[in-house]
Amino acid sequence: MRKFLIGLVVVLAALAGAFYYFSEADIPRATLEAKYATPPSQFVTISYPPTSVAGSATLEQPPPGAYDTRVHIRDVGPRDAPVIVLVHGSNASLFTWEPWSKRLSDTFRVVSLDLPGHGLTGAVPSHDYSQKGMVEFVKAVTDKLGIKKFAIAGNSMGGGVAARFAETYPDSLTHLILVDAGGMPSKQGDRTPLAFQIARIPVLNQIVLHITPRSLVVDGLNKAIMRKEIITDKMIDMYWDFALMEGTRAATGARFQLAWDWYVRDHAKDIRTPTLILWGDQDGLIPVEAAHEFNKAISGSKLIIYKNVGHIPMEEVADQSAADVRAFLTPATDDKSSGY
Repeated sequence: MRKFLIGLVVVLAALAGAFYYFSEADIPRATLEAKYATPPSQFVTISYPPTSVAGSATLEQPPPGAYDTRVHIRDVGPRDAPVIVLVHGSNASLFTWEPWSKRLSDTFRVVSLDLPGHGLTGAVPSHDYSQKGMVEFVKAVTDKLGIKKFAIAGNSMGGGVAARFAETYPDSLTHLILVDAGGMPSKQGDRTPLAFQIARIPVLNQIVLHITPRSLVVDGLNKAIMRKEIITDKMIDMYWDFALMEGTRAATGARFQLAWDWYVRDHAKDIRTPTLILWGDQDGLIPVEAAHEFNKAISGSKLIIYKNVGHIPMEEVADQSAADVRAFLTPATDDKSSGY
């Protein structure tokens, strides 16, 4: 028994040592804001209560200010131009849209934002990381900016948010752009990042709250992106920094524990907003068959598939995808009222 206890102590000590050695500390929000919130970044404050409370007459309403949320945004381009709002994907940030922003902001007002639990917005007081909640989050941000009418584009998880926004607030939109969007069923992709797999496994997902190696980011980007030349150390470090921001790992864990939400699938046929669907034919996370499902469900939609492109066409083929978006949105430039 004594030998067993000694052995157990040695094993526990070894595990504790390994945990300490491999664990990564949270990075303070202020540190990352100083590093990444350079112009044209700015912050706006919105009220973002959980969707279970907001508008409910039966649940106790929170005191004023309880759910005030500081949101990281970028808002560039002519103030009187038609507006396009850009919504990023899971574990990404508004920086994924910089290629489009730089190419489109000569003609359009381009607004990008960090969703709850992402980028420099980070964890939110409401702890609402649901798709429905993110739709309300986008609505609150556009209301705060005084934008009444706009086009919306979303990639991956953000594509599901954009599609649901079109289903929920059709009168707010001029156009919908879905970029390798979530929300429509398809066969499981063969390049699901290891981090996404771990995040859905009980017990293991608690470990990544403390041990989040840079290699997980490298694995995720390599599986998402076909055109490897765009993967740089700067890109990897940025994704890793945001993953380690204080509160973000817990928020990510909470988001991945949510049940699958098929609202977009069930209501896609009701979308009447002019829709452009952009997809990489080599997307191993959300296979291209989902693009055809969206195209079939949304009446009058236009589908463009890019050859030898993965999950983020706005970065992998920035020139071509931005040009396709410009062509799609160009009629709106003749109607100045469509911007607001």
